[in-house]
Amino acid sequence: MGREWEQHDEVEVDATPEQVWEAIATGPGYDSWFMGRTEVVPGEGGAVRTDLGGYVMESTVTAWEPLRRFAYRGDETPDGRFIAFEFLIEGREQGSTVLRLVTNGFLPGDDWEAEYDAMRKGGAMYFATLVAYLTHFAGRTATPITAAAPVVPDARGVFDRVPGALGLAAEPVAGDRVQVTPEGLPAIDGVVDFVNPDAIGIRTQDALYRFVRGFIGPMIVTHHLFAEGVDRKETEQAWRAWLTRLSA
Repeated sequence: MGREWEQHDEVEVDATPEQVWEAIATGPGYDSWFMGRTEVVPGEGGAVRTDLGGYVMESTVTAWEPLRRFAYRGDETPDGRFIAFEFLIEGREQGSTVLRLVTNGFLPGDDWEAEYDAMRKGGAMYFATLVAYLTHFAGRTATPITAAAPVVPDARGVFDRVPGALGLAAEPVAGDRVQVTPEGLPAIDGVVDFVNPDAIGIRTQDALYRFVRGFIGPMIVTHHLFAEGVDRKETEQAWRAWLTRLSA
């Protein structure tokens, strides 16, 4: 048993087709809004490789039409699991762009519902992060920061402590102000720009912060820092220490 699924997203952003293409079809562009670190080998038959800290997602580019269409499909596992993405770009007057994303795949097994729900929520967060990037940081490149909390029995409980640790209400909403200095890290001064049951996003003048409860495994942070001179290794260590304290 299993399920084929498909998701459609569409948005008009105040960014040019060139800026949108750069965001979705280059490694530095992906690093500015997606999880992990990504390398794109251009052209149909090329590759998209996303390193999640030891695990690498491998995909093949299935469509490459610069400024118009970009698609890729993940390698299929023996049980038929895969995920594929298709981005469609349409320039509009006044320099704006309509971006459409079609995501589809197959989830094997009788318990696909829970995984599909987590994938749907995660997809919503990353599409919102892409929109935030194109709206507020188009043309800039971020340093991607990924860190995981220790594995503990109550991963949900760790995520539930995040709002309090950020000085937010237990159930934050988009638009809430955030002014906090996490121990061992620079101050965060911004607004909540995304919330769902498994993720909290914060936007500042020079960063997109993302706090995520993993479907399987520990909670993670996947931040995108646009300030100059960020030491990625040192910053990831600092966020890992923050997550460790949160998990204690």
